[in-house]
Amino acid sequence: MVELKTDTSIEAMFEAGQVVGRALTAVQKAADVGVSLLELDEVARGVLREAGASSPFLGYRPSFATSPFPAVICASVNDAIVHGIPTGYRLRDGDLVSIDCGAQLGGWAGDSAISFTVGRPRPADVRLIETAEQALAAGIAAAVVGNRIGDIAHAIGTVCRGGGYGIMDDFGGHGIGRRMHEDPPVPNEGRPGRGLALRHGMVLAIEPMLIAGGTDEYHAAPDGWTLKTNDGSRAAHTEHTVAITDAGPRVLTAR
Repeated sequence: MVELKTDTSIEAMFEAGQVVGRALTAVQKAADVGVSLLELDEVARGVLREAGASSPFLGYRPSFATSPFPAVICASVNDAIVHGIPTGYRLRDGDLVSIDCGAQLGGWAGDSAISFTVGRPRPADVRLIETAEQALAAGIAAAVVGNRIGDIAHAIGTVCRGGGYGIMDDFGGHGIGRRMHEDPPVPNEGRPGRGLALRHGMVLAIEPMLIAGGTDEYHAAPDGWTLKTNDGSRAAHTEHTVAITDAGPRVLTAR
């Protein structure tokens, strides 16, 4: 069931979203050659702690997971697409990093993700990240009252496929509110004019995930969480929590 949020609830979600935005900004600033993924997780923990927020990631265990998630960020490097577990791995020059973070504040959740490079960027990685950001912007632009979920999916997929990139079939965006994952699912590819009609008060986490090699195939790493490209190519992940309003889409996790 899709819960429509009141304007007051959307304001509360904005507060949670701003915590997420600050955490991602701090993590990206701290990311440098030689810094470990565990250290980046500690940076995000500090931001959440200072805000009096908790993490919807820490201890989360969906049906596909073999164990609870042990961190407050997902840190996915190079050929890891999403759900990377922070480890002692130390960033290297040219790494492509995707960070996903959430916050729970006042009973409401926020969820957002960014991708960036460390050190000297590869031109192909810059293009991949820019395309992911363009796909996210296109999805947000389609998130207007009167459109449908398929319009968001089509907007994202058009940008991704137009860039020659692959898209994960089984993973995409989602509704968000009291819980991090709510109805409806928001695919990253679809047909326009199809699916649930968008209404004022719906709040969605819109999140393109792009595979550089152009294939849609991926696999789970032995840790049971990290999803990696089958062809070893790099990946990018971007995400914002967005409220559908009569005045247009409102990005609640804007940085």
